[in-house]
Amino acid sequence: MAEERREVFLGARQRTLPALPEEQEWKAPFYFIQGADPQFGLMKAYAVGDCDSGGDEWEEELKLTQQAVGAINQLNPKPKFFVLCGDLVHGMPGTPWREAQIHDLKNVLKDVNPEIPLVFVSGNHDLGNTPTPETIQSYCKQWGDDYFSFWIGGVFFLVLNSQLYFDGSKCPELKHAQDVWLSQQLAIAEERKCKHAIVFQHIPLFLREPSEDHNYFNLELSIRHELLEKFHKAGVKAVFSGHYHKNAGGLYKDLDMVVSSAIGCQLGEDTHGLRLVAVTAEKIFHRYYSLNELSNSAEIEKDFMTLMKQN
Repeated sequence: MAEERREVFLGARQRTLPALPEEQEWKAPFYFIQGADPQFGLMKAYAVGDCDSGGDEWEEELKLTQQAVGAINQLNPKPKFFVLCGDLVHGMPGTPWREAQIHDLKNVLKDVNPEIPLVFVSGNHDLGNTPTPETIQSYCKQWGDDYFSFWIGGVFFLVLNSQLYFDGSKCPELKHAQDVWLSQQLAIAEERKCKHAIVFQHIPLFLREPSEDHNYFNLELSIRHELLEKFHKAGVKAVFSGHYHKNAGGLYKDLDMVVSSAIGCQLGEDTHGLRLVAVTAEKIFHRYYSLNELSNSAEIEKDFMTLMKQN
């Protein structure tokens, strides 16, 4: 699975993550872009106080995502890939406007430089808070697999369907299949002693502290600690997520739990933005930039390249 080609279709355009054997070998530092929660439709729904059935307008999110795409395309050198950590649109499966939201988001993402692969992570609004085999199948037809792995530049990346850990009650067989697959992939990470292993998922394991209480924005304690221990044992260095619509995060031993705020609707004091993540031989470091900051590509490149050299 880790060495298969992964293809994502956006209208007539196809994006393929590299699957070459040399991608498993470390060569030099690189960086990628993490975004989360463009969630077309939430800003209107949140403004009117109807997040369950509202969301009939998404012009603001569309413009913000266009701004994000424009900023990414200006970056030099190019990022290795652009990952969107879930809640691609606000409309839950079976709700009005969902297909129109998906159509408009795909149209915007087609403008990402074709040399920059796109990686999609499933969120609760993409699958439903309690996913079913049908909603997962529908997502996979639209965006690609709900969990998979890939190598880039000697680094092993795993993408998880965190909704199966939040509430997999309606698809226990699919949850079990992901559990088996994850154990296999973590064994690969441990055995090959890859330079780094990184996980992407929508729902954070935790927001601030590994032992914090369970709520809508994190995973239940027993599941959380089981995953944290598995990740730590396999040498996973970082987990990147969204869902919270605020920047947050913390440490579990030497594992960095990174929670990025949204491209779209903000639920706190953060700005619409993206996270730049640099991978060096020794460590992984990252910084969240507002979309307005990213529009000044010369300053961003100078700032971020300086950070890469220091680390």
